[in-house]
Amino acid sequence: MTEYECEDCTGCPYKEKFTKAKGNKRLYVSKSFLERRREPYQSIQNEKGLKYRTNRSIQVKGAFGVLKNDYGFQRFLLRDKKKVKLEILLLSRGYNLNKLRRKIQNERTGNYLFDLKESA
Repeated sequence: MTEYECEDCTGCPYKEKFTKAKGNKRLYVSKSFLERRREPYQSIQNEKGLKYRTNRSIQVKGAFGVLKNDYGFQRFLLRDKKKVKLEILLLSRGYNLNKLRRKIQNERTGNYLFDLKESA
């Protein structure tokens, strides 16, 4: 771990914004973390990784936002693990059916993120 410290933060207009410490601003950098992060970082920078990131960014958070805001879902009405599972399954099915309906209406059913594989 490498530690970097500002020489003198006295009178700096940004000090209150960046640190609450009485002394100078310190920054710690882990060299081993940076080395271990390099390979996964490179794998998301290539073309395949870019497609995965694009697809991921439009999936889960958007779905929960629609369920909460558009469908008015605030909390589960039922208790018990099985019942909660069933309730989220029904919500998910409704969400996916609405999504499919919009795709059909807008004639976007033939667009795929990746090319389809043909069975041999």
